[in-house]
Amino acid sequence: MAEPPLLPLKENKIAKGTFAVVGIMSTLVIYGILQEKIMRVPYGLNKEFFSYSLFLVFCNRITTSAVSAGVLLASKKALDPVAPLYKYGVVSVSNILTTTCQYEALKYVSFPVQTLAKCAKMIPVMIWGAIIMQKKYQGQDYLLAFLVTLGCSLFILYQGAGDISPFNRGRESTVWGVSLMIGYLGFDGFTSTFQDKLFKGYDMEIHNQIFYTTVCSCLLSFIGLILQGSLLMAIDFVSRHHDCFFDIALLSTVATASQFFISYTIRTFGALTFATIMTTRQLVSILLSCLWFGHPLSWEQCIGAVIVFGSLYARSFLKTKEKAVAPSLEMAETKAPGGS
Repeated sequence: MAEPPLLPLKENKIAKGTFAVVGIMSTLVIYGILQEKIMRVPYGLNKEFFSYSLFLVFCNRITTSAVSAGVLLASKKALDPVAPLYKYGVVSVSNILTTTCQYEALKYVSFPVQTLAKCAKMIPVMIWGAIIMQKKYQGQDYLLAFLVTLGCSLFILYQGAGDISPFNRGRESTVWGVSLMIGYLGFDGFTSTFQDKLFKGYDMEIHNQIFYTTVCSCLLSFIGLILQGSLLMAIDFVSRHHDCFFDIALLSTVATASQFFISYTIRTFGALTFATIMTTRQLVSILLSCLWFGHPLSWEQCIGAVIVFGSLYARSFLKTKEKAVAPSLEMAETKAPGGS
């Protein structure tokens, strides 16, 4: 009996891969550009700057929660919480702090600096993984973390001349911006590790977690806006600057779409492929930001970027090699003659 042709399967995989890459790259690159535009580019004739970070968090989360609820209802899946509500709340608080630090940092450091610094998120993930999940890491993981930290440090400390932020107040602003980025990395590492623990501890659909986490985030960010007294000011700002309203609406849309592209990619191709796509996306985002917003790069920053992205691509290559070697060893052991 003839074997079925493998070509349609290969073409199907290529089509799915193209869909995943185009989806993640387009949504997250647009998200990055809009994020920088909203926080660093003035609006209107009076050159007013938007400074309500928590309002952006609220808009993003309310859009994502509405879409995830729609997906759960359309797929006829239960809307009931799987885990205790306080656990969703822990992820929400950490996620709000992550996103707020991310937006606030853009007032003091450029988008390329912020994007490259995000590559160092493996360090807090390793720390939280060891604390929360009792994970153990190999020597090459620590070497990679050191190289990425070195590259990020070069990129942050040796910024190009003339990279001006409207909120810049000299070196102390850079220190505050880096402090916010450290906060972002710490909270983001905790969020992803705690989410991982939730998935492993409960039989949980990804849309169920997204829905309850974002609903909690909506409530918490809304309360935060009320306590700050900035809700009406943010609404007044976007009502006076319609282009800002459009930017925020588009930001929330692509942020929501990216969540679903990310979950599709991880489910279809695994975390390794997703990590490689994300590394490429970060590189493209930095290049586009430098071209679009005119960020000059010093030669030290170029060396730092090469160290970071070289290390990340090397990790992806080594892990691909390990996955390819493992089945070969299993086949060799199966074929080897043995006596019993």
